[in-house]
Amino acid sequence: MATKRKTTSKPARKAARKPAKRPKKPTPVTRTIGLSLGADLCWPACYEAIIRDLNLSIELGSEVVDFAIERVTVEPFSLRQPCRYDIVLDRLTHWFTTSREWIKKAIIMDGLYVLNNPWALQSMEKQTSYAAMMHLGLDVPDTWIVPPRDHAPGPDVGPTLRRYARLFDLGAVADDLGYPHFMKPYDGGGWVGVTKIDNREQLQASYDKSGTRLMHMQKAIPYDLFVRTIGIGPQVEVVRYDPDKPLHDRYQVDFFFADSDEWSFLVDQQLTINGFFGWEFNSCESLRSTEDGRFYAIDFANACPDFQVTSLHYHFPNMVKKMLRWSLFCAATKRPMQRMPDWEPYYAVQKKDLPFRERIAAYADITREKMQVDAFNEFCATHLSHLDEVVWNFFGTDQAKAIVREKVASLYPQHEIDPFTEHFWGMIQFWRKTERDVLDRRDGAKVDAASSTPADKPE
Repeated sequence: MATKRKTTSKPARKAARKPAKRPKKPTPVTRTIGLSLGADLCWPACYEAIIRDLNLSIELGSEVVDFAIERVTVEPFSLRQPCRYDIVLDRLTHWFTTSREWIKKAIIMDGLYVLNNPWALQSMEKQTSYAAMMHLGLDVPDTWIVPPRDHAPGPDVGPTLRRYARLFDLGAVADDLGYPHFMKPYDGGGWVGVTKIDNREQLQASYDKSGTRLMHMQKAIPYDLFVRTIGIGPQVEVVRYDPDKPLHDRYQVDFFFADSDEWSFLVDQQLTINGFFGWEFNSCESLRSTEDGRFYAIDFANACPDFQVTSLHYHFPNMVKKMLRWSLFCAATKRPMQRMPDWEPYYAVQKKDLPFRERIAAYADITREKMQVDAFNEFCATHLSHLDEVVWNFFGTDQAKAIVREKVASLYPQHEIDPFTEHFWGMIQFWRKTERDVLDRRDGAKVDAASSTPADKPE
């Protein structure tokens, strides 16, 4: 019996001859990061130089991403004018209206991502931030707000005051609050207009000087530790701070000023504040009370924090590194801009009446989820694993020292330029020494982990 030969249909034979598709090459794209700057000199120059040194080409899905950095100019703009930036790091919104209104336009019209949210920054002054964090249950000192001493003239000012303003006893308010306390503007920053009040005479003198400014009176907290935390995205730098020192020496170099529980709390508190208001670059000042050992947040609407080598010195490289990580992650992944704050998840936790520390941790976890902390950490581990070494190397170069000198020269008289340049440069070299120790221990631990075998591990 003849064996029947297998046959293949014409369509099948045609398909069999068709060559396999080649994998599609990723599309090269450039993410453009804009720097919206005022008097900033040192951090932008370092940021730009380190981006060049990183020489990034990041494969994400169907794209290969590189980065371009531009400084944003101030000029007339059409509301329909497209924006060429993917992300803007803004240092002007809190006071410079032209840049603020351009940024707001670009967010609405072009989907621009900005650090920080201009609406949150414009509307959430100290008064709002105190009330919000009191409501969430954070420790905030008792605070009063008093009507201004004087009022700007206007056609409706007189009738309004005559009909509705009530005479009040400023001294009685102070007696209720207690001495000492601080009188300070309900908005603003930089310690402008802040006065410690020890008695009624000082109270009246300070109030008379305040003019048309709306003022807070806030209870003083006796303390043994002053801490400033600075958050950039989900990263938090915790620094001992001494407000009585000169500006160049307020950020202290200290490593063991808080225990692990306190450190964890300070990080969670900063993330709670930043997540609630939609701020991705903000600082908080906290005092550890000598009466109850708790940390009281006294000033945390600082969504344009200090970022200068002449004040941060030792801590400056870490802050530059944190800004690089977060901004590159946001730009590369096209992280969507959260235009309006979402308070409801925080209020849901507040209503549960959890124990204090558990509640703050729950708030911080909401922020971590909002800031995609797992995706952020994976991005940094995968694409920025060389950042630590690049930053360490950069801050040992002549270029970095020249940047420090340029900043010093913009602030100090001629005869102090050389000594203060050497001072700040020496602080950065001390950072490099301690950073080298940290990196070597980390790399040694990696080597040990990689070389270990199952037999080496305990049963």
